[in-house]
Amino acid sequence: MSELPSVFDDLREESDELDALVARLDRERWAAPTPAPRWTVAHQIAHLAWTDRAALLAMGDAEAFAKEVEKAIAAPESFVDDGADEGAAQQPDVLLARWRAGREELQKVLRDAATSRTKFPWYGPPMSAASMATGRLMETWAHGQDVADALGVVRAPTGRLWHVARIGVRARNFAFAVHGIEAPAEEFRVELRSPSGEVWTFGPEDAPQRVTGPALDFCLLVTQRAHRDDLAVRADGPDADRWLGIAQAFAGPPGPGRTAQGQAR
Repeated sequence: MSELPSVFDDLREESDELDALVARLDRERWAAPTPAPRWTVAHQIAHLAWTDRAALLAMGDAEAFAKEVEKAIAAPESFVDDGADEGAAQQPDVLLARWRAGREELQKVLRDAATSRTKFPWYGPPMSAASMATGRLMETWAHGQDVADALGVVRAPTGRLWHVARIGVRARNFAFAVHGIEAPAEEFRVELRSPSGEVWTFGPEDAPQRVTGPALDFCLLVTQRAHRDDLAVRADGPDADRWLGIAQAFAGPPGPGRTAQGQAR
């Protein structure tokens, strides 16, 4: 791309778009099941609110955040679900107000730290303010997809997907590591067709192993919102092919993903 988009502005726009999707829902729709097992629309928003608060804690009190990481390590299978359950039990208007307040506060903190070289602790590697914002945008888009699927809404893809695609590419070696596989030494070439028709490229142009396809499909793949068999993402080379089977853009252990035809496992 000729200019990198502002991740902070894009994070706000992504959040506002999802807010518009849920703001007028009645209680029954807040309780609608999403493709994630046992999670309702309320769980999805509760998770985003919970993670925003975790990001604020990481950026403001590293010692307190370290204790939260210890809790996650002690209960890796239930830690995230417990946080979502707690938030989803709130009244929808209370949950919505909590999510809005938390993300607004996080926006300010992220922007204030944007020019700093500080790296903040996280559940994965430490991150700069821009990286933290990218992670929040990726999660907002991914969980927003779950909400849209639950409500039967088809969202128009936007240029904000560039951030999701980029973090998916950068997380390549992490995806191999969490599966106990040594990452390939060489980079891959990734060429993705953006919603505007522009081609987004990552990695050396002459790399022998390549991944190509629509940016939307690649983002659905690395956030594990759709099964590879249902997407038009293609690999050229055995290591690139293996990557597409395990790709993830999020920190933590491998997710269960989706079965073909978009059914949750």
